[in-house]
Amino acid sequence: MEPLLVLSNTPTESDVAVIGAGLNAFNDSVVGYADRSDLAVLIKDPETGATLGGISGRTSLGMMFIDLVYLPVSLRGRDLGQRMMAMAEAEGRRRGCKSGVLYTISFQAPDFYRKLGWTVFGEIACDPPGTSRVFLTKLLA
Repeated sequence: MEPLLVLSNTPTESDVAVIGAGLNAFNDSVVGYADRSDLAVLIKDPETGATLGGISGRTSLGMMFIDLVYLPVSLRGRDLGQRMMAMAEAEGRRRGCKSGVLYTISFQAPDFYRKLGWTVFGEIACDPPGTSRVFLTKLLA
């Protein structure tokens, strides 16, 4: 019997886990090892311990991926963003990453990343008109 193709905007955690596990198993069989690991730099409220912002990403096969970066407006201008990125980059180096990759939206923070030594390697137009996804990389080694 032919498998069903189902389009969904609400995949379950289990659905996503099957896809990730399958891809990871394939990659591991080709590479011969598994070194993927989550990476986060968290900004915590000192009184409550609540997470206020930070960075989430991962490392794998010698590359650091920065997936999300958020710093509340009330905390900007204190070098927290620069310090968060420095911590993530240092951890990437510690894990043996030779480079990092991230993307931002043109109205978000491309200039911030450029100031930290990240280099644009691609840009793709998106909505709204005049906006683009900006892809950046940085050598870590």
